[in-house]
Amino acid sequence: MVEKLKDYFKKHLSSGPKAISAVMLVLAILTVVICSMRKTIIVSIDGKEQKITTLSSTYKSALSNNNIIVGPKDKAIPSLDSKVEKGAKLSIKKAVNVNVDADGKQLTIQSAEDSVEKMLEKEGIGLKEFDKVTPSKDAALKDGLKVAVVRVETKEIKETKPIDYATVVKKDDDMEQGTKKTVQEGQPGEKETISKVVYENGKEISRKLVSETVKKNPVEKIVAMGTVGVYTPSRGGKVTYKDSIRMRATAYTSSYADTGKGPGDAAFGITATGTVAKRNSNSYSSVAVDPRVIPLGTKLYIEGYGYAVAEDTGGAIKGNRIDVYFNSSSEAENWGVKWVNVYVVK
Repeated sequence: MVEKLKDYFKKHLSSGPKAISAVMLVLAILTVVICSMRKTIIVSIDGKEQKITTLSSTYKSALSNNNIIVGPKDKAIPSLDSKVEKGAKLSIKKAVNVNVDADGKQLTIQSAEDSVEKMLEKEGIGLKEFDKVTPSKDAALKDGLKVAVVRVETKEIKETKPIDYATVVKKDDDMEQGTKKTVQEGQPGEKETISKVVYENGKEISRKLVSETVKKNPVEKIVAMGTVGVYTPSRGGKVTYKDSIRMRATAYTSSYADTGKGPGDAAFGITATGTVAKRNSNSYSSVAVDPRVIPLGTKLYIEGYGYAVAEDTGGAIKGNRIDVYFNSSSEAENWGVKWVNVYVVK
């Protein structure tokens, strides 16, 4: 610049001694002024330093004059609009590209912030207390970093739910086995529950029961189940019974050979219960039993024989044995010895 001024003065001003002296004085003053305006500063870009000399008054123009480009998201300390100080250091952090997945959006963000948290805050992506961030909020930014924000929300959900009723089965000795009847209809109860539900990005991930209050108790359903057995004899009809026993059956008569009593004996033909022994094919006949197995007076139905009453006992009738009565020895002999089902009549 000084040389250009010299050439200008030579062409346009007189070349006399005084004029030359004046020109030299002006040039000297200009040189001093220019030297005082020149400043050398250190520019650090991502830690890499370089020195530049500038006459610019602000850092922005100083960088521009030295072809140093600063992007809109780059971070400079001090501010680029501040006044250039001689020997000062200007630190520039270049913005990097960060991929952010948040609130259902895929964003590519340029940022020169120091951490993930500061970057999100700068971009207006606020975080609530329980939100999750990957990587961690204090992780440093780097080019190509992928950041995921998971919104975490907790709600208390109040619900009214039914309470199932129980079904109770009770035995009914007045109903046939295999039949049932509803005695009382069941009614569901009602309860109020409060659950703590956690959502991540709007999707439920956990549910924990906080409280449960019964508002209405359920009414149990009662079903009567028949216990009375039904036997259908080959001759027709049906026999209802409450128990059955498999027994060894023999036959006897009122004869002396069977009872040890003759026709002239006062006890001839009399059972242990004091009744007259009888065979009645259309009604109840007399049979001898072990009272420890079948109590005397019990009404029975004997397979192949018919209805009977336990009225008699016998010295040989012990345990699961029964002696059926016939009017004649021939009938008794025809009966012989056999295993039969004995039903205790209901």
